[in-house]
Amino acid sequence: MIDKVLASADDAVRDVPDGATLVVGGFGLCGIPENLIAALVRRGVKNLTVVSNNCGVDDWGLGLLLRARAIRKMVSSYVGENAEFERQFLSGELEVELVPQGTLAERMRAGGAGIPGFYTPAGVGTLVAQGKEIKNFDGRDYVLERGVVGDFAMVAAWKGDRLGNLVYRKSARNFNPMAATAGKISIAEVEELVEVGALDPESVHTPGVFVQRVVVAPRQKRIERRTVRKG
Repeated sequence: MIDKVLASADDAVRDVPDGATLVVGGFGLCGIPENLIAALVRRGVKNLTVVSNNCGVDDWGLGLLLRARAIRKMVSSYVGENAEFERQFLSGELEVELVPQGTLAERMRAGGAGIPGFYTPAGVGTLVAQGKEIKNFDGRDYVLERGVVGDFAMVAAWKGDRLGNLVYRKSARNFNPMAATAGKISIAEVEELVEVGALDPESVHTPGVFVQRVVVAPRQKRIERRTVRKG
């Protein structure tokens, strides 16, 4: 049996170099690999390209890497919750590629499936399509988008086993299954490690063949925007 479990998040990201491309799961602060992100901050890596739905908030998630000036380029769908992101972008410190959310998910999925590119109608006639090939199918224009393959993928799961089989919980699944397949080396942090065979094969969201490293790490699961109703 190939035991993919490492002792700590720091061990799991020990060889992420400066200039690496990372594909990171999560949506807002839901389902983000917060321990792996913090370990990268401690390592002090720089000039990263990060492909993720968004960049967290100023003091949590990928926002910590942004605050540490570790990110050179963000490929994202939504960036509205991070004031430091706005400041770095407007000052020219941060390169940003905005991608329609469904297109971003499909770029991750395509990269993980070995598909170099695909055509989509999303973004045709907008800035998203500038410089990209446009092709007409059945009377409708489509823009060519490239699949994403990162040097590393980082995801967060609810349960996992020593073979790297992963189960996500409810909305924390979000981008994680696609991101997990889109890295040459895929690293997963899990809340609970179970014995091999304990997971129902029908319930596995990411098969272990896509995952090279697993670390068990408790998560804070911070809430991005807390709202309450008036009593």
